Amino acid sequence: MQLFAQISDPHLSSLAGVRWQDLLNKRALGYLSWRRRRRFEHRAEVLDALQRDLQQFDVDQLLVTGDLTHLGLPLEFRQALTWLQRLGSPDRVVVIPGNHDASVAAPWDATFALWRDYMASDQPARGDDNLFPSLRVRGSIAFIGLSTACPKPPLMATGTVSAGQLERLPELLEATRERGLFRVVHLHHCPLPGREKWRKRLTNARQVARLLVDHGAELVLYGHGHRARYDELATAHGMAPVIGIPSASALGLHGHDVAAYNCYQLASAGDGWQLQVHTRQYQPCKAAFTGAGSTTISLVRHP
Repeated sequence: MQLFAQISDPHLSSLAGVRWQDLLNKRALGYLSWRRRRRFEHRAEVLDALQRDLQQFDVDQLLVTGDLTHLGLPLEFRQALTWLQRLGSPDRVVVIPGNHDASVAAPWDATFALWRDYMASDQPARGDDNLFPSLRVRGSIAFIGLSTACPKPPLMATGTVSAGQLERLPELLEATRERGLFRVVHLHHCPLPGREKWRKRLTNARQVARLLVDHGAELVLYGHGHRARYDELATAHGMAPVIGIPSASALGLHGHDVAAYNCYQLASAGDGWQLQVHTRQYQPCKAAFTGAGSTTISLVRHP
């Protein structure tokens, strides 16, 4: 049996000390949102409780599916790196960026380069432009990461999977299927069309979903929406659960889901797999995460 977990949208960084010169672009709107609302919703004490709770699980891989920052500033990337190092080593923790992390174009060396080890595949990529799709194999599981993060106009929180990733993904899905691996595709935005508001959608969700349908995946995980959601996608190789989770740091104000994350236990079962999903949810009255339900999903392997 293998164990892995997913957390998303921690928005962990503090914007204390931000210079006004850093806000002469789309970041100004993000800063106002943080001042008015987000700093009360996304709390460091919730992330501290999350870290304590995660320590009880010996996971093979911890997936962090984007939006570690608020504005994508270099100082936030440095703060996030320190936080990631507390979570675990790069071979145990894998990061996929989100739209907040790429709010505007920024120097690579001062931002994403700091997280490179946490975004990297098992095999080194040929250049920074080929980091994604990422591939990490742990036991019988292939973790395949897609980046949807790219700068967008003001008021837009959309994402896009690049043409290069769309070109490389089919071969990766087929190669891991032929090895008999349980394929977990993880990304920030929901890959199913029509699940998000227009300004928050994955712009090429139809293309991404079509690739998943044609080439298969056993499980698809995402964040972005700050809410729990379960869908299923019928693929050429069987039914794939598509699961979204809330923010890892949310108090649940303004109608949003309170912070939660999922732990997954995977075991072989006859001609397929048995996947147990255990949800851990933050309880403000206890200042701790506790169990919030479990479900078991049986998945049939198709040739």
